[in-house]
Amino acid sequence: MPLLEKTICVPGSKSITQRALVTAALGQGTSTIVGPLRSEDPLLLKDALVALGCNIEEKGDDWVINGTGGNFAPAQGKCSIFMGNNGTGIRFLTAVVCLLEKGPEIELTCTKRMEARPIESLLQALRAMGANVKSKFNTGCPPVVIVPDGSFKGGDVTIDASKSSQYLSALLLIAPYTKIPTRISLVGPLASSPYLKITLSVMEAFGIKVEEDSGAFLVPQGSYRAREFQIEGDASSASYFFAGAAITGSSVTVENLPQDSIQGDARFVDLLEKMGCTVMRSQKGTTVVGPSVGGLKGVEVSMKDMPDMVPTLAAIAPFANGTTVIKDCPHLRIKETDRLAAMATELARLGADVEELDDGLIIRGGKGLRPSRIKTYDDHRIAMSFAVVGLKVKGLEIEDPSCVKKSFPGFWELWDKTFLEVLSVEF
Repeated sequence: MPLLEKTICVPGSKSITQRALVTAALGQGTSTIVGPLRSEDPLLLKDALVALGCNIEEKGDDWVINGTGGNFAPAQGKCSIFMGNNGTGIRFLTAVVCLLEKGPEIELTCTKRMEARPIESLLQALRAMGANVKSKFNTGCPPVVIVPDGSFKGGDVTIDASKSSQYLSALLLIAPYTKIPTRISLVGPLASSPYLKITLSVMEAFGIKVEEDSGAFLVPQGSYRAREFQIEGDASSASYFFAGAAITGSSVTVENLPQDSIQGDARFVDLLEKMGCTVMRSQKGTTVVGPSVGGLKGVEVSMKDMPDMVPTLAAIAPFANGTTVIKDCPHLRIKETDRLAAMATELARLGADVEELDDGLIIRGGKGLRPSRIKTYDDHRIAMSFAVVGLKVKGLEIEDPSCVKKSFPGFWELWDKTFLEVLSVEF
């Protein structure tokens, strides 16, 4: 019997919400985004699109978006739009602003951390398509300055998306609106390819189907069609609750994560299954049942396609028998923080046997952990991952727990409600 059985719903997917925002804003007609994620990142992108002249209204829990047809009309005069540490948002918005035919300079500003996160590959591709766009301080990172001057056309372009698939997604999302047909070819490997699949899926849902031919992406010209679009639950947010079930022998069902989820991170439960959990999937949700105490086992895995799940996996690895090897995710070093270094440092602070690699981590399970105060580095995923650890390490403290607002403002409330009984159990 599981220690506890809980059924929950998690907030909408951050990745899907931001892509749906852009497609609906570019589209022709009025779209309704059902169940969007109302957290820091999507709200920054929503406000940015409004600043560009898109009308977005809140209707209950939904967003009603009056599409611009690609014809944005920002206020006159030099414009500055703050994008925080929203890597997805600032990359998508950079491409969107390049569609403006004529207008004053627009500067996309951000936090200090975002100023260290690269964007130059995207800027190079946009310049090759005719855009007047640059890194303000010539660092290859934000802030970004765009001068809409009518020169942006489209055409054949190559892009290096080895550091982030968001560069490619940004080009794809705007490509239907370029003056001449756009064909995008990749230089080198693609990072985090499941996120590209989300982009293509959302574009197709709004009426634009991208063709792939010999490694190139052919985007038809046209306009996104307005529609009602349901946002599924965030698989990344669900992962912490599944991980909690895994290490405590509990059962957690996430109702709004269907078996046919378009999110790559939904496959995290397949990894938990290999580690000894029982997983059940249906259109009514996904359930993870953790093994009895001592039944979790380590795993060696490439996390190239699930980089956001690395902190979650690293959080449960110390409680698994044997060694867990996480590899092929060097791009985690340019996220909200250097996530490989952060997880290695903070797990070691608790006494875990952890080794940091250039592209991953090695964590040897079975060593008793001691409580300590964990630094989050202003990274929501570090905070939520150590909430998992805290289920079994009593007395663990997490600095700046409010940083979860980036993706999951109600995390702590739902966490306590879900695992209240577990918090009083001594393992």
